[in-house]
Amino acid sequence: MNRKKFISGLVALGATPAAAGSLLSIIPAHAADSQNAPEAKDRASTLEYTADEITDAGANFFGITTEAMAKGVQRVFGDLGQPDAYIKGDEGGGAFVLGFRYGSGWLIRKTREPLITYWRGPSVGFDAGANASKCFTLIYNLKDDRRLFQRYPGVEGSFYVVAGLGVNYMRSGGVTLAPMRTGVGLRAGVNAHYQVYSDRRDWFPL
Repeated sequence: MNRKKFISGLVALGATPAAAGSLLSIIPAHAADSQNAPEAKDRASTLEYTADEITDAGANFFGITTEAMAKGVQRVFGDLGQPDAYIKGDEGGGAFVLGFRYGSGWLIRKTREPLITYWRGPSVGFDAGANASKCFTLIYNLKDDRRLFQRYPGVEGSFYVVAGLGVNYMRSGGVTLAPMRTGVGLRAGVNAHYQVYSDRRDWFPL
């Protein structure tokens, strides 16, 4: 409703212009909240990735069929929903009971330029040897790039294998990561204790 017409109507009913103006200042505040809430939700949804987008990106990155990738994506989406970012990169590591892993890749977000990202962390397990793999990590509730750069402990009992993809969940500070690995990288995924993400390379494993 036009502001002038609204005030004029109140004045005609006996309200003073000052009172009419005060009332008008209160009403739109609630109306704006109800109107902006769906708009904010729509904007957030446009920054998230659909299952089809992640399936295509992951299949191309891993060099596997979209059908195999879709099975892994379906499991993660069923648990966590739509991510608002992902990382695609490579990692390597070695272990003799106690091991370490190092990786680097690109943080991908809609409407933003890719950002180089590094991660590292210890692994524990009853195995030995070295491994190298590709890693495709879905990210939830990132909001700001800086929120990624912290230490993420693994979520107990979250590791599983779907269509040759090993997936586990890590969570810290409201941000959840779901790294997906293939082939020889599964060993590192099983044995990981935590990972540290940063915007610069650091060879200190802890």
